[in-house]
This record gives sequence, C-alpha cells and structure tokens, in this order.
Amino acid sequence: MTSTTNTGPESVGPEQEAPAATGTARPGIQGPLRRLLLWFLPGTLSIYVLWGAIPTILLPLQVEDIDPAAKVANLALVTTIGAFAAMVAQPIAGRISDRTRTRYGRRAPYLVGGALMGGLALIALGFSSSLMLITLCWVLVQISFNIVQGPFTAILPDRVPAAVRGTFAAVIGSMTMLGAIGGAILASSLAESIPVAYLLLAGFAIVVLTSFVIANPDRDNRGEPAPPFHVRSFLSTFWVNPIAHPDFFWAFTGRLLLYTGYFAVSGYLLYLLQDYIGLGDDAVGLVPLVTAAGLPAIVLSIAISGPWSDRVGRRKPFVVASSLLVGAALIVPWVWPTLEGMIAFSVLAGLGFGAFQAVDTALVSQVLPSEHAHGKDLGVVNIAATLPQTLAPAVAGSIVLLFGFAALFPFAMVLSVLGAIAVLPIRSVR
Repeated sequence: MTSTTNTGPESVGPEQEAPAATGTARPGIQGPLRRLLLWFLPGTLSIYVLWGAIPTILLPLQVEDIDPAAKVANLALVTTIGAFAAMVAQPIAGRISDRTRTRYGRRAPYLVGGALMGGLALIALGFSSSLMLITLCWVLVQISFNIVQGPFTAILPDRVPAAVRGTFAAVIGSMTMLGAIGGAILASSLAESIPVAYLLLAGFAIVVLTSFVIANPDRDNRGEPAPPFHVRSFLSTFWVNPIAHPDFFWAFTGRLLLYTGYFAVSGYLLYLLQDYIGLGDDAVGLVPLVTAAGLPAIVLSIAISGPWSDRVGRRKPFVVASSLLVGAALIVPWVWPTLEGMIAFSVLAGLGFGAFQAVDTALVSQVLPSEHAHGKDLGVVNIAATLPQTLAPAVAGSIVLLFGFAALFPFAMVLSVLGAIAVLPIRSVR
C-alpha cells in the first residue's frame, strides 16, 4: 500500500474536487485535471529548456570566447556563483508563495513575475561580453527562474491526487529531458547567434508560463487565514529536520547524489567532446546528436515507468533501479572514449534518468513534511535537483583540473550508486 501525503484542505485546487486517493486506486484524469496535465507539458519544457541550453552550450561558448585557456576554471566560477543563487532563491520563493493570498491563488504571481524578470535577464545575458557581466546576468536568471520553479513544482501536491501523481510525474520527467535535449539542439544551432538564442528562450518562457496561469486558474485564496510570520520560522526555510522527517531526508539525499553525478558529466558535454574525445571545433555540432540519441530511450522509459509505478503502487524499486542504470551507463565512455561511446552512454543513461524523473517526483511528493507548506518543502528538495545542474560543473571543473576529464566518469558512477542506496531506508513509501 503506497503511503500518501494528505494535501489538506488548504491545498485543494480547482482540479482536485475530492480528497487525494490512497493506495493503488487510480481515479480518472478528466476535466480540469486533464487540462492541467496537458499544460504541464509546455510549462515544464519552458523551464528546463533553459537548463539544457545555457549551462551546457551557451555559457561554455561565452566563457570560452573570453579566455580559451582558462575556460574550465572560469566556467566553474560562473556556475558556482549561480548555483548558490539558485539554492537560496527557490526555497524562499516556495516559502513566500505558501503564505501568499491573492485572487489568483498562491503560485500564479510567481510564475508570471519570475518569467518576466527572467526574460529580461536572459536577453541581457545574451549581450554580455565580460566574465563579470556574464556572472551577474546568470545569477539573475537563476534567481528569476527558481522563483518560478519552486511554486510551479508545488502545483503537483497542491492540486493533483496522490494516486495519479506518477502519471503527472512522468509528464514532468519527459518534458525535463526533452527540455534538456531541445535546449542543447537550439543552442548548438544558434552557436553563431547567441543573442538570438537567448531572445527565443526568453520569449518562450514568458508566453508559455503566462498562458499556463490563464488556462489553469487557481482559486481565490484571499479569504484563507495566513499563518503568522515568525523570523525563526522563515529562517527554517532551508532546513528540514532529518531526525523528525527521515524519509524526506533520504529522498533529498538520493536525488542530490544522482543529479550531481549525472550533471557532472552532462554539464561538461561540450568540453568532453572537444578535449576528451578529441573532436575539437566539430564538437558544437555533435552535441545535439549525442543528446538526441537518448531521446527514444527517455520517452520509452518515462511512458512505461510512471504509469506502471501508479498501477503497482510502488516507487522505490523504480528509483533504485534507474539510479543503478545511470551508474552503469557511465562505464561506457570511461572505457570507450569515442563518439560512439558517448552515444551509447546517452541511450543507456536516458533509460535510467528518464525512469528516475518519472517516478522520483511522485515519491518526493509523498514524503513532504508539512501539509500546508508544499512550496517551501518542495523548494528545499528541489535544491537537490537544481543545485547539481549548476554546481556539478563547478565540482567537475576541479576534478578535471586535478585529474583530467577521464576522472569524471568514475566520480559520477560512485555518486549514482550511492544515490540508489540512499533511497532504501525510506519507510513510508514502498
């Protein structure tokens, strides 16, 4: 029997007309709930296409143009500073959105406002030509879209019954991976027109996220009492007691380890193809080939694992197996440093990471500590997803400088295996 998180009366949105179902019973996804599911496709894509395009292609190209000899160290610096901005912004935005009372609900103002602010920062980043300006604009992009991402992620436990969250998580996972691939393809195709790439990313995010809010209105919550503000409580935004909430801690740890391992490699994909594989200037055009090679595997894995997880009422076996598969995939380019080896890695890792994305989101939504602070709690756990995407390249940069590119693969493999082990102690979800 799958343990579920009671969303509580405060978190029931227009789509959730009845309390969240428990166990393996699976209510139909109809009406407003179906519309919400469909809108999660472009909504998620508009966020994750940024993380696929910018840290993987656009930022490395901009940093390399400034000083090719110091590109690894400089990229590590930029991504480290951006990572800390993301780590601070998302849980704070989630916490504040939990307390927000407007005619448009709790989350909508942050989706629209963050997209507008982030769009301007993206355009500015496209025209930045110094390391200082690139760093500043990247920090603003991180803050803005983490303001979006925290409240956006909280919509899942707010408005979706627990029994169908695996299906929703599969949609979110598919768009996460498609965004990463689509972003890389877009960025590489516009490598000679970087400002245009940023302009397209900005426009897409603003239009899609604003349309998401219009098409899926939340209920007016101005009549709900806001919890009293306490400084000590607000400072706890970045902290969930691991002793009081061990399942949340282990879910956080498992996600952090796997994501760090995965993005330590994918975050340096361009430089790996250039220097580790030895493709030189041809690498920019081959990044989309490597990333797109895993797309069929990702789609297949997500389509099967999310609904299957709902049907059998289990999450942990899927998360453990997918983490181990990602670890196994990392062996291939380590022992076979060729373009073919990188493509094989993309396919195998796509199977594993796709299944992980599809099911882990549902698992996390069922171990949240508070029934009235989904935004804050998901903001904390999403640090485990967003921080590695920007900090992992910084850690990887140090490893490359000390031991060379080949050392990235065993490092990432160990983290992936540890991520699988970390999920095992979770008790409240099977």
